[in-house]
Parts: sequence; structure tokens; C-alpha cells
Amino acid sequence: MNVPLQRVNLASVVILMLTQVLLVHFTEITSPADNYTVSQGDNATLSCFIDENVTRVAWLNRSNILYTGKDKWSIDRRVQLLTNTKSEFSIIITKVDVADEGLYTCSYQTNDRPHTSQVYLIVQVPAQIVNISSSIIVNEGSNVNLMCLAVGKPEPTVTWRQLKEGFSSEGELLEITEINRQQAGEYECITSNGVSTPDGKKVLITVNYPPSITDVKNAQSSVGKSAVLRCEASAVPPAEFEWYKEDKRRLFTGMEGIKIQNERTWSVLLFSNVTSRHYGNYTCLASNRLGSFNTSLRLLKPGFALNHGVTHTLSPLLLGFFCSTFVFFLRTV
Repeated sequence: MNVPLQRVNLASVVILMLTQVLLVHFTEITSPADNYTVSQGDNATLSCFIDENVTRVAWLNRSNILYTGKDKWSIDRRVQLLTNTKSEFSIIITKVDVADEGLYTCSYQTNDRPHTSQVYLIVQVPAQIVNISSSIIVNEGSNVNLMCLAVGKPEPTVTWRQLKEGFSSEGELLEITEINRQQAGEYECITSNGVSTPDGKKVLITVNYPPSITDVKNAQSSVGKSAVLRCEASAVPPAEFEWYKEDKRRLFTGMEGIKIQNERTWSVLLFSNVTSRHYGNYTCLASNRLGSFNTSLRLLKPGFALNHGVTHTLSPLLLGFFCSTFVFFLRTV
């Protein structure tokens, strides 16, 4: 029965102190509150420096009583009494969160009058990316929009950066009009507000485009020797390669003693033992679902001049289409 009664008496004392403090606010000019900045998740120590003449002391958050002397009123386990001496009355708030931000008041009573000391707790939140566009695959010439949303306190800045070229753009939205193959690659979104380290995430843009043959290698070889014809192409998705002889016959490994070796960006036609029937013109066709591209190569006897340039021609499929169209046109004339 004594404990509840003491609690009621203590509450009356605190209410009386607050009433006196409010009266002082109307009759005296108080100094502005000091700012105390802390990062989210850290601990905050609120100190009130007093002297031996203080008879009663309390910490309040807005209208909520946290501590009166050594008695705890707050139900928050993170709020603890740190120092309670004749010269200092301090509390600590562990693992500070955004909701803890606000005005804190130390109210104490001396023999002559009540006093207050105030501090405004500012809780900073590190910048963090909360939503970002997924990696995408587009065809060359398409428009691309990348979005990167970030939160933090203070308000964070957002920057998009292309890792390959070093291009950068400020803002959450990155707009790329008619994207080309050179703009493919990784893009990184970086957000920062000066609290902790910046946060960053990456997005991969894959740009599809039709094949283009970038390099060829003709060959000269004597009968009985080996020879190699090489065809290199740039394409996304990677090109599939086909080889044709002068009569437009498609070639396969094992035909007439030849071997075809394909890799991601190139194909070679291997002759292990050149015969007279191997000499002549060959066609390398590179194709993917967006289109095709072909070029002519030559296997010649020693003494003939080689042309190492790329010769662009129509693919066999397109050539057949144009021929049939031309014949149909003649028949209708």
C-alpha cells in the first residue's frame, strides 16, 4: 500500500515542478535548445549539469516524463539512467530511431527557483536504395528508362553512372533515347547524404543488334598443305555462322576433308590437306534473330594477290528471294 502512495506523491511533486517551470517560461527568456545529432542505431547521451543546491531533477521528452531522480517513468527499455550525481544528471537512449527525434527537457529545482535545460535530438538516417530497376535486355534503337529510389535523412542525392564510359547523370530517373550498342553495360546508382558510406546498386543493360562482320582472313596454300579461312562478327545475341562454297552449297564438318570450328564471335574453315578442288571463293554468313550479314573469302594458290578487306554481299537466303521475285516480275510483264 505504501508504494502506490509514494508514486502518487512523486507524481504530484513532478506536476508541481512542471507547473513552476511553465510559469518561469512566461516570466523569463530561456536560451534556445542545443542540437544534438546522432545517427540511426547509435546511442544518445543526454546530460544535464547541476549543482549541490538542486533538490529535484527530471528528464522529459515533450510531455512524457522519462526519469525523475533515480525513478524511471518511461516504459522504453532503451532509456536508462546513466549518471545521477550532485553535478550531473544524465540518461542514455540506446539504438536511437527516427521516432526518438524531438525536444528533450531537463527540469530541476533549486532553493530559489526552477530551471530548465533543453536539447533537440536530431536523428540522421544513412542513405539507402529501396527500389531500383531490374536488369533489362532491349533492341538497339529502343528507349530505356532506369529508376532508382532512395531514402535517408537528410534527403539523399542520387547519381546514375555508366561504369564503362564514366558517364554520369544526377537524379532518380535515367532516360536513354534510342540506345545504341556502345551504351550497353553496367549502370550503377549511387546515393549519399553524408551519413555513413554511400549506398550503391548496379543494373545491367544488354543491347541486342544484328551481326556485322568485322574481320576476315583469306588464305594461300599449296596442294597438300593446310589452310585456314577466318570470319569474325560482332552481334548480340551472338551470331551463328554458316559457310558456303561458290556453288552456294552449304558446307559441314567432314565434307571434302574440311572442318568448321565456331566460337562466340568467330568461325574458321580448316583445310588439313588442300586439294585443287578446294581453291575458290567461299561465303561466311553470320546471323541472329535480328538479321544477317555475309562476306566473301578466297582460298588461292600461292602467287595470287590476296585482298584482306571485307566484302559485303547478300546472304544466300536473301539472294534466292530477290531472284524469285525478279522472275515473277518478268512473268507478269
